Amino acid sequence: MVLAGVEDRYVETVLGRIRLRVGGEGPAMLFWPSLLMDGTLWSGQVAHFIDRFQVILVDPPGHGGSSALTGPFTFEQCAEVIRASVDELGVGQVHVIGNSWGGMIGGTFAALHPDRTGIAVLMNATASPAGPRQRFEYGVLTRTARALGGIKGPLVGPVINAFLGPTAQREKPDVVAAVNDLARRVDITSGRHAVTSVVPRRPDQRELFGRIRTPVLVVAGAEDATFPVAETEEMADSIPGARFVVLEQSAHLAALESPTEVNALIDDFLADHP
Repeated sequence: MVLAGVEDRYVETVLGRIRLRVGGEGPAMLFWPSLLMDGTLWSGQVAHFIDRFQVILVDPPGHGGSSALTGPFTFEQCAEVIRASVDELGVGQVHVIGNSWGGMIGGTFAALHPDRTGIAVLMNATASPAGPRQRFEYGVLTRTARALGGIKGPLVGPVINAFLGPTAQREKPDVVAAVNDLARRVDITSGRHAVTSVVPRRPDQRELFGRIRTPVLVVAGAEDATFPVAETEEMADSIPGARFVVLEQSAHLAALESPTEVNALIDDFLADHP
C-alpha cells in the first residue's frame, strides 16, 4: 500500500534493518502494529495526523520492508528498536502508539525510557504472560503455517477470527481484505520467531508497567477475542494513572477497524496532556 506524504527511511538496530515510513512535521508520533501486520495498519492515522505531527510508521522486525528475523527476541530489544529509530531521526521525545505487540512494546519503551516518551497509547494489548490455551493455539498456528509455507488455506479463518470481530467481518470487507493480504505476506520463518517471542515467551510486564510515569491511554476492543476487555483492563490497572477506554464494535485491530474513533481518542488524550 502506498501512503501519501511519507517516505521510506531505514535504520540499523539490534534486530536488523528496520523500515520506517516517515512524513510530516511537528511533535513526533511513532506507530508500531500487531503481529503479522506492517506499518500500513496505521493508514487512517497517517491521514489524520500528518498535517500536525511527524508520523513514524514502523515495519516491525521480520515484517514488511524490515529485514528477516533470525531468531526470537526480547521486548527490551524491541524497545531498543524504537530508541534507535528516534535517534536516527534526531527526535528527542516521541509519542508512542502501539497495537497488540506494539502496545506491549509501547509500554516497555515508556517504562525503560521515560525521558524519551511523550504520551503512550496502548491498544488491544496485555501485560500478562500467555496462558496455556493461548500458547497451545499459537503453537498449532505456527506449526501449521510452517507446514503450509505461510498463512493460507485453513489458517485464514482462524487469523481473521483472532484479529477481527463480527462487526468488521460483517460490515467492513475492505478491512477483512487488508488483514488477509498483510498476513499472507509475512515470511514464515520471521513470523514464527515473532509469534514465539510475543505469545508463548511473552513476559509478565505488570511490575515493569508499574514504573511508567508518562501519561498512558489504554484502549480495549469490546469484540477482541485475543485480549478480552478484562485482560487489557488489568494491564491498565498496573499503570499508575492510566486512562482506560473500551471501543464498542471493535476487536483486535482497533486502529484499522475504527480509525475515526481511535483518532478522536488520541486527539482528546493529547489535548489533556499537551
